[in-house]
Amino acid sequence: MHPMSRLFTCLLLAGLMAGAVGCRDAEPRAEIVIINGAEPESLDPAIISGQPDMRVASSLFEGLTRFNAVTGEPEPGLASHWEISEDGRIYTFHLRPDLKWSNGDPINAEDVVWSWFRALKPETASDYVNVLFYIKNAEAFHLGQIKNPDEVGIHALDDHTLKVELTSPTAFFLSLCAFPTYAVVPRDVIEEKGDRWVRGPDLKTNGAYTLDFWRINDRIRIRRNPNYWDNVNTKNEVVDVLPISAANTALNLYLTGEADIVWDKGLVPVHLTDVLRERSDFHTFDYLGSYFVRFNCKDSPFADVRVRKAFAMSIDRQRIVDRITRGGEKPAETFVPLSTANYLPATGLKYDPTEAKRLMADAGYPDGKGFPNISYLFNASTSAGADAKIAVELQAMWRDVLGVEVSLRSMEWKTYLAAMSSTDYDICRSSWIADYNDPNTFLDMFLSNSGNNRTGWKSKRYDDWIAEANSITDLKKRAEVFREAETFLLTDAVPIATIYSYAGFNYYDPEKITGIYDNPIDQHPISAIRKIAD
Repeated sequence: MHPMSRLFTCLLLAGLMAGAVGCRDAEPRAEIVIINGAEPESLDPAIISGQPDMRVASSLFEGLTRFNAVTGEPEPGLASHWEISEDGRIYTFHLRPDLKWSNGDPINAEDVVWSWFRALKPETASDYVNVLFYIKNAEAFHLGQIKNPDEVGIHALDDHTLKVELTSPTAFFLSLCAFPTYAVVPRDVIEEKGDRWVRGPDLKTNGAYTLDFWRINDRIRIRRNPNYWDNVNTKNEVVDVLPISAANTALNLYLTGEADIVWDKGLVPVHLTDVLRERSDFHTFDYLGSYFVRFNCKDSPFADVRVRKAFAMSIDRQRIVDRITRGGEKPAETFVPLSTANYLPATGLKYDPTEAKRLMADAGYPDGKGFPNISYLFNASTSAGADAKIAVELQAMWRDVLGVEVSLRSMEWKTYLAAMSSTDYDICRSSWIADYNDPNTFLDMFLSNSGNNRTGWKSKRYDDWIAEANSITDLKKRAEVFREAETFLLTDAVPIATIYSYAGFNYYDPEKITGIYDNPIDQHPISAIRKIAD
């Protein structure tokens, strides 16, 4: 079939599947409409963990730094400048003069202090709380071992000056300050409204946008914040962010002109990947992301490392990228993508069906006999999505190599995240996108105290390696320690099995949209995007 005929067929089918989606507008169309993937779990910067949530939350709330739209590197945000002590442990941040919330209230250094301590408090239940543990005594405060906040290395020296003392030099700390967990949030609104503070029509923001409304399963509409310090460089007035996770529906809305931008490879119908890659409005790029599976290490049968290794060594990674993803992804034996800065590749488990069979037999399950019923958890999408197809492929591999039957269990995004967080699974589809360009953004997620671990696996030995690496200023020596830790994670402990490193993929017409730049951490601030006038 001719490529354009295939696209027309897809458009027709997608239109039928989308149903009334194309008629959803009750208000005038926004200047820019973005399809963002799953419905966000929350917009509270302290508790979000998914990329769809973070894209929107980062447009509403800013930290001391922000990510540059072109490079993805940190640049001044609410702080105009800073000094770093000679030993790399003390940062003195200077807030911009006349910073304002969207309602005109002033922003000061105490707002920063309060926001960071809120994220540290156990009752906030931040999955990302460990990114604050680089600050002196922050972890001890979170654990209740220190009660006095004055002992934590976060201090407002005056209304516009913040002093931050770290436990040890942290090369990526300025990138952390751009991450949502470090964002500054409105104390008065939160104290008045509690858990539902982020949904209010009178929400105070300090980012490039304010929240017009959030309608579940419809859209989030954001509007330019006139009190934002860099408002003059916000390129659009009103943006709609649509929660579409079905690839056919996303393509339909884009091809009919109802959406301008579609993020993410998961929103490309996999059977059309080869055709779409040839179009000028479909863009691929290298970025730092890893697709993998988690094992529930707390419960049988995956409490036995031999079983985990057997399942990992039964995965034919090349087969998955050749048959299913076909978008430039690279089969990965390491968890950290090879193009990550300051990285020395670790050793991972290879595809080895013979050894996998031996390990299963050694664990008491020769040819799968006596193996209990288990399931593979993944987030729901249409049959056109890659996650469902990968699930079927893994199911076949484990059956053919190990002789076990694995049932498939799909859930919508929020329920899937909750199940993964509570380790309510046997094996779970997972992915991780770099928060900054450094191996630590991947490796620290499996620390014992990390809310993003989600495997039930803990190791003091691993924790000590990561702590040691992050105390070393020599980048080569630091990389060597990280390599030891990752090799242990992947070949000895095996709480996860790697599959592939991502290739970035999004679609928009470069003759109509500008301000989107390829960068290794896939950061594309909405405020930098502009529609080109006809």
